[in-house]
Amino acid sequence: MAGPKITIIGAGSTVFAKNIIGDILSFPALGGATITLFDIDEERLATSEIVARKLNEHGNADATIETTTDRRRALDGADYAICMIQVAGYKPGTETDFETPKKYGLRQTIADTLGIGGIMRGLRTIPVLLEIARDMEDLCPDVLFLNYVNPMAINCWAVSCASKIATVGLCHSVQGTARELANDIGVPVEEITYRCAGINHMAFYLTFARDGEDLYPRIRQVVADDRVPPGNRVRYEMLKRTGYFVTESSEHFSEYVPWFIKRDRPDLIERYNIPLDEYPRRCERQIARWGELRDAYVAAEQPILHKRTHEYAAPIIHSRETGEAVVVYGNVPNHGLINNLPEGCCVEVPCLVDCNGVQPTAIGALPPHLAAMMQTNINVQALTVEAALTGKREHIYHAAMLDPHTAAELDLDQIWHLVDDLIEAHGEWLPGFR
Repeated sequence: MAGPKITIIGAGSTVFAKNIIGDILSFPALGGATITLFDIDEERLATSEIVARKLNEHGNADATIETTTDRRRALDGADYAICMIQVAGYKPGTETDFETPKKYGLRQTIADTLGIGGIMRGLRTIPVLLEIARDMEDLCPDVLFLNYVNPMAINCWAVSCASKIATVGLCHSVQGTARELANDIGVPVEEITYRCAGINHMAFYLTFARDGEDLYPRIRQVVADDRVPPGNRVRYEMLKRTGYFVTESSEHFSEYVPWFIKRDRPDLIERYNIPLDEYPRRCERQIARWGELRDAYVAAEQPILHKRTHEYAAPIIHSRETGEAVVVYGNVPNHGLINNLPEGCCVEVPCLVDCNGVQPTAIGALPPHLAAMMQTNINVQALTVEAALTGKREHIYHAAMLDPHTAAELDLDQIWHLVDDLIEAHGEWLPGFR
């Protein structure tokens, strides 16, 4: 029996594609899959093809590796589609999202999830995702669409509103942070069980335990012992204020709320060790290293080794194909899952995966102060989705008005002018709003 067809959209993101492909091939049951790599960048796609073939050879798998720059060909007959695109790329997309707001004194750390940068990234990305969804409706209507593209909640919400394609958004913040916390408290992560829920990048561990023992006292002891890692000061501060630990990094979380990044308070930036402009610096480093990485990957004599990562895509595919159940954290529409968040918004909850598909778990009500904090982000997500789906420019202003960080720094006139400047600067990438 032939294995599933797995299409990777944006496969020119070679490092991430390597991890996903390596994870897939690490499951013997998926060794006979057809893995189709699609990208619009032929050079990067060629490098990813070399990496995929080496992984296939080294893992003694029997997968069929295909590449194409034709998206419809890539999606034709796909059982799974894994999306990892970045519309407009680092240049000009991300660079514009950082540099234009700086003219107004508005600084960011990552700018890919919320804030003015997240809004613009969502507006650029949603139309492309909907084009992909229309292709899938035509060519593979039973596909499972696994989306890794940020802004996660905004993108998944828009797709769920505009398409019937089964979609789940995947991130590594829940399982990644669990490992960080395990290290902070000196407990092997394999011995820890947890229950987590919320929205992407703002979910909280409702329980964190080992053999019935509540481990939250140990986490709080990290603060009492003055052992907070310098890069995690924001999250531990939120633990002190809310009683729960948030899943996303301090650098991310600091720009989702109004309390940590203020242009007239450099003491806050220093106290909480907030890395402003961190994402552009990371992108520049990756670009500088790309040639070296490419040469290493294509070196004929060098095998490519892979250790299974904690990404969820491959386990989901394996469980659907074999029926071996696994629990993952997925971003899905809120249809009765979290009672005190809006119906239909995108929530991150535990999901059981087996041959019946991805089955989200109902959480009930979150602690009210956590739900209230999430609502401030959901407001921005909702208005960004509304702007993207209706083409109404006024909702971009409304989204920016209600964004916690933007509103803490700029007045209404500044917000209006900033939105205008960004729409103009993005030009061809936002044609519907110019």
